[in-house]
Amino acid sequence: MRHPKLDILLSLLPVIILIIMLVKVIRAFGVDSLDGASQVALLVSAGICSAISILYFRIPWKDLEEGIIRNVGNVTTAIIILLMIGAISGMWILSGIVPTLIQYGLMLIHPKFFLVTTCLICAIVSVLTGSSWSTIATIGIALLGIGLAQGFSSGLVAGAIISGAYFGDKMSPLSDTTVLASTMSDVPLFSHIRYMMYTVVPTMVITLIIFTVIGLNYSVSDATLINVYINSLQEHFHLSPWLMIVPILTIVMIAKRWPAVIVLFLSSILGAIFALTFQPHILAEVAGTTEVTLSSQFEGVLRGMYDITAIDMGHPQVSKLVSTRGMTGMLNTIYLILCAMCFGAVMTTSGMLQRITRLILPFTRTRTSLVTSTVSTGVFMDCMVADQYLSIILTANMFKGVYHRRGYEERLMSRSIEDSATVVSPLIPWSSCGMTQATILGVPTITYLPYCFFNFISPLMSIMVAAIGYKIFKKIEVATTKS
Repeated sequence: MRHPKLDILLSLLPVIILIIMLVKVIRAFGVDSLDGASQVALLVSAGICSAISILYFRIPWKDLEEGIIRNVGNVTTAIIILLMIGAISGMWILSGIVPTLIQYGLMLIHPKFFLVTTCLICAIVSVLTGSSWSTIATIGIALLGIGLAQGFSSGLVAGAIISGAYFGDKMSPLSDTTVLASTMSDVPLFSHIRYMMYTVVPTMVITLIIFTVIGLNYSVSDATLINVYINSLQEHFHLSPWLMIVPILTIVMIAKRWPAVIVLFLSSILGAIFALTFQPHILAEVAGTTEVTLSSQFEGVLRGMYDITAIDMGHPQVSKLVSTRGMTGMLNTIYLILCAMCFGAVMTTSGMLQRITRLILPFTRTRTSLVTSTVSTGVFMDCMVADQYLSIILTANMFKGVYHRRGYEERLMSRSIEDSATVVSPLIPWSSCGMTQATILGVPTITYLPYCFFNFISPLMSIMVAAIGYKIFKKIEVATTKS
C-alpha cells in the first residue's frame, strides 16, 4: 500500500530535477539555452517521470504514450500559428511595412517626451514584430544611445525600452509567448489578447504617465542617431504610406474576430504582394543577386517566409533591425513546445500533477486568492526555471484543473500567467530574458529593474482587477447570461 507523503514526494521529484537541470542549463548556455539544452532537460525529466509512473504508480506505458499523443495533437494549431508568425514577420519587414512604421515613429521623437515616445515606439515595433528581444536588440539600442546623449541615465532609458517591448510581446498575435500562453490554457488567441486588455491597458497608461512626468525635466536633444536610422531606411527601402494598408486590413480582420490562422495567412500573403510591388530589389538581395527578375523575386519571397535573412544596410544596428527569422526562427520554440507537451502529458496521465496541485488548493478558494496564487507561481517559476516559456508551460499545467474545478474561464488563467511569467522574466538577473536584455543593452538588470514600470505593475494589476472582479465570470454565470 502506497504512502500519501511518498506519493507527493515522488510526484515532486521530476519537477525538482527539471528545475535543477534548467538552472544548470541557463548557467552553462546562457542565451543559447533554448537552442536545444532546455528541450533535452524537459525530455530527461519526462523520462524520469515515466519511470516513476511505470515502476511505482503502475501506469502502463501505453497510457502514457496515448497521453503524449493527445497532448501533442492539442498544439497542432499553435504550431501552424507559430510557423505563420515566422512567415508574416519576414514579409512585413521585407515589404517595408515595419521600416515605414519605424521611420514615422523616429520622426516623432521630441526631447521633452523622449522617454514616453521611446516606450511607445518599442511597444508599436514589438506589437508589429511579435518579439521583445528583436525590438530591444535593434531599435532599443539606438534609442539607448539617443537617451544617453540627451542626459538620461542608462537604467531609465533601458526601463522605458523594456516596458514598451514587453507590452508588445504580450499584446501581439505574432508573439510566441502570447501564442504559448493561450494554447497552454486552451483559449483562442484573439480572445486571450482581448481579455488581457483589461489589465494591460491600465498598466500601460500608468507606465506612460510615469515616463511623461520624468521626461519633462529633460530638454537636450541629439538627432544624429535618429537621422542615421531614417536615412538608412530611406536609402534601402521604398517607404510609402500605402504600405499601411496591410496592418490596417490586419487590424480589421482581428476586430472581426477571424480565426488567427486565417488572419496570419492572409496578412503574410498581403505582405508578399506588397513586397513584390514596393521592394523588388530587396527580394533580389535576399535571393542573393542584384538582378531583379521574376525568379529572384519568387525566391526572395519564399526565403523571406521560411528562412533567416539579413540585409546589408550600411549600419550594423539598422541591418539587425531589418533581419528576419522566418519559419526557421520559430523551430526552437516549436521544439520546446513538443518537449514540454511530453513532460506535461506524463505528469498529467500519471496523476503526479494532480497530486502537486492539491497542495495549492487551500490557497485558491476565492477569486482573488486563485489569481494571486497563479501570479505568484508564474513569478516563482521565472525565478526557479529562469525561462519565461517554461514558466508559462509549468504554471498552466499546474492550474488548468484548478480553474476548471472552481468554474472560472480559462482566459482568466491565461491572462494571469501572461501578467506574471511573461513580463517578470527580464527582471530576473539569472533568467534567459534578464541575461539577454542586460547583455544587449549593456545595462545590468539591477540597474534597469526599478524603471521597468510596466513589468512590475502588471502582476499587481492582475491581482487588483481580480479583487475588483471586473469582467471576471464563472462559466455558469456566462452560460446563464447567454441564455
